[in-house]
Amino acid sequence: MALDAVFRDHWGRVLATLVRVLGDIELAEDAAAEAFAIAAERWPRDGEPANPTGWLVTTARNRAIDQLRRRRLLAEKTELLARDLGTGPRPPEALADDGAAIPDERLELIFACCHPALAAEAQVALTLRALCGLSTDEIALAFLVPPETMSKRLTRAKHKIRDAGIPFAVPPGDRLPDRLAAVLSVVYLSFNQGWGGGGVDLAAEAIHLGRALAGLMPDEPEVLALLALMLLHDARRAARLRDGRLVTLDDQDRALWDARQIDEGRALLRQAMARGRTGPYLLQAAIADLYLHEPRDWRQIAALYGTLARLTRSPIVEMNRAVAVAEIDGPEAGLAVLDRLDLGHYRYFHSTRAELLRRAGRAGEAHRAFRRALDLAQTEPERRFLADRLAETAPHAP
Repeated sequence: MALDAVFRDHWGRVLATLVRVLGDIELAEDAAAEAFAIAAERWPRDGEPANPTGWLVTTARNRAIDQLRRRRLLAEKTELLARDLGTGPRPPEALADDGAAIPDERLELIFACCHPALAAEAQVALTLRALCGLSTDEIALAFLVPPETMSKRLTRAKHKIRDAGIPFAVPPGDRLPDRLAAVLSVVYLSFNQGWGGGGVDLAAEAIHLGRALAGLMPDEPEVLALLALMLLHDARRAARLRDGRLVTLDDQDRALWDARQIDEGRALLRQAMARGRTGPYLLQAAIADLYLHEPRDWRQIAALYGTLARLTRSPIVEMNRAVAVAEIDGPEAGLAVLDRLDLGHYRYFHSTRAELLRRAGRAGEAHRAFRRALDLAQTEPERRFLADRLAETAPHAP
């Protein structure tokens, strides 16, 4: 198996298990990285083990012990390891699949990273790094900040967790709501990274964590709404690509949509709405549902985006509202909304603006905007789609 596939499939669970055992994120990351590197060397030659996660955890644990020995902390940490793992050796399966108080041990790591002692931005960034293995550059892009800024933010967060002795555990029920906003942000950003970046497995991991959260907090409307939102988006996964190119929603083959998943998402949305509290994920799930209807109620979509923009003050929400405004009042009205936004570093801003410019008959400006979007594109399907649009708006095109 290629290293990138190994990393994508096993990183989150391996690191979460190691952090629970070692109590040190940096040490766990270093040890996990070594284990994955060893796997990349040995598995192609010897074959993938029957329990890849157990093999990786055991190998990483051994590397962690080696690191501790080099740091001359072996006695202290060995006692900690022995206390957690028991006096006798345990097979990899027992270590990897050790029971936890919640459905997935990765949630323990999420809640640790989302401790209120950390700044909100650091909470989300650290969990994306720890749970999903996203690079510093990828996280910086998600937060629209320079990589150097994100690197310092991550380092400070790891040190604060270590120095403050923040526990790796799900907090008591009365403290869950205080930590929920950051946890939901982590899950949704993980989903978006998999959805927007073509990483289907990462999107599936986010849905899995969303289900675990829904099991943990079944009466929290925003938890239910987030799971509904992800399911409604993910239901169109099979229709999003054709011949290696992105397919816009209007051009997708609806027969390829997962009707069962759409039904589940809508049922969850109804449950969330019945709780009587409106939050950002409920609004987004309602918008996602409206997008699946034909014809679309653009005025309702624009109104919901307006409410969401006032709630979140997000320029990206305003960008999406501009699309709905363009459907109601024409592309120039949508462009007027876009021109007020400072999103020059965001790739979808340029592709959105380019499309409205094209519809407005401003081919030259559209061509330049599609060029900028293509320069920022991160996946091959995106690049192919944008290259087609670029050719259509070229000066020589009819």
